[in-house]
Amino acid sequence: MAKRRITLFFPQELIKEPVIYKMAKECNVIPNIRRAKVTETVGEVTLELEGTDADLEKGIAYLKRAGVKVQPVEGDVVSN
Repeated sequence: MAKRRITLFFPQELIKEPVIYKMAKECNVIPNIRRAKVTETVGEVTLELEGTDADLEKGIAYLKRAGVKVQPVEGDVVSN
């Protein structure tokens, strides 16, 4: 199992949607919330994802397709 840390930035219209839950179920990835700042207008979450390399890539692609901005955490590599 591989691990990767990413920070997610949610547009206002996605803040109340269960995007992380859906990504985890569909892509067979285990999310661990490391930090979060969520209000009515701002959504920023740092996650540690665990899964196979293929599942991690699939999960990150899912988040991007959903409209979430994904940034790697220092020391991790995520293609945008």
